[in-house]
Amino acid sequence: MTAAESHSKYAWLYLPSCLTLLSLIIAMGGERWTTWLRYDREAILAGEYWRLFTAHLCHLGWPHLIMNIAGLLLIWALFGRLLSLGAWLTVLCASALAVSGDLLWFDPAIRWYVGLSGVLHGLFIAGVITSISRGEHSEYLLLAFVIGKLAWEQRYGALPGSESFAGGHVVVDAHLYGALGGLLGTGIILPWRNLFTRKRSG
Repeated sequence: MTAAESHSKYAWLYLPSCLTLLSLIIAMGGERWTTWLRYDREAILAGEYWRLFTAHLCHLGWPHLIMNIAGLLLIWALFGRLLSLGAWLTVLCASALAVSGDLLWFDPAIRWYVGLSGVLHGLFIAGVITSISRGEHSEYLLLAFVIGKLAWEQRYGALPGSESFAGGHVVVDAHLYGALGGLLGTGIILPWRNLFTRKRSG
């Protein structure tokens, strides 16, 4: 196997590895790093725009971090090979901006926020829809599950036990916004992916 082939073979692992590593580094930096990088409404409005992205790498504590990393690894085990690194980055950015931007616009009462869970909902939606587009009709069950979960959260709040495990309040709107961002990102990448496939096969 050449170096290029080896690089291509493991490229699908780069994104979850980087997200995990960065989250661990920030967690080890303690409260000072988290305070500087988390979503902070007043700070963002004052021009600290990096928080729109870095907020999703910060966590309430180690249980919260472990829960989110476990979710990320599960998503990657199910769907990680379906999209290119560039496509996943598109979905990641769309989901992150959807969560932060919509919190800023629609939830002014939320002064600060941390966590990857909103983005994870976007990645999950992208994986499910991509899988369905490839003919995996059984994935409709997963799509129904995540839609049902989001509907439950909007009506009743966080799932039982999730707040006690995470160690703080769960912002369920972030899950909805992230899912919508993932839907938007998928709408961007799938037409280009299909066009590239047609050209290659033609």
